[in-house]
Amino acid sequence: MKIGELAAKANTQIETIRYYERQGLLPEPARSESNYRVYGDTHAERLSFIRHCRGLDMTLDEIRVLLKFKDAPTENCGEVNELLDAHIGHVAERINELRSLETQLKGLRLACKRAQDAEHCGILNELTEVSRHATPSRSRAGHVHGAHN
Repeated sequence: MKIGELAAKANTQIETIRYYERQGLLPEPARSESNYRVYGDTHAERLSFIRHCRGLDMTLDEIRVLLKFKDAPTENCGEVNELLDAHIGHVAERINELRSLETQLKGLRLACKRAQDAEHCGILNELTEVSRHATPSRSRAGHVHGAHN
């Protein structure tokens, strides 16, 4: 199948497939006589595996490790267990961070109980005041989902 067919079958954008190829997660496909990439069912299965892992918020490095073991089925999977345990820890940490964020947002919401002119909006005023005194957070460089180490 051509890349467009693979993309449709795996519900994945073509550029994502090419990115995974550049990252070494998908093996380079064979080429047709007219130099088109030709993918097989193994590419579709591997892409599906990668997409499922990404859906579990795993990093590309974590997926790379999992694929290494998937490609060596006789190896001991102890490292896979350790990887998943660490990933569970990252998820638990993010859940705690999100709960804290929710609490902050709910508190902020209480600052403006009714719609009024923006100059007197408690939310905007509170955000402005806090931003004047805030120091950048070192725990999270930004609001990026799935960006744990």
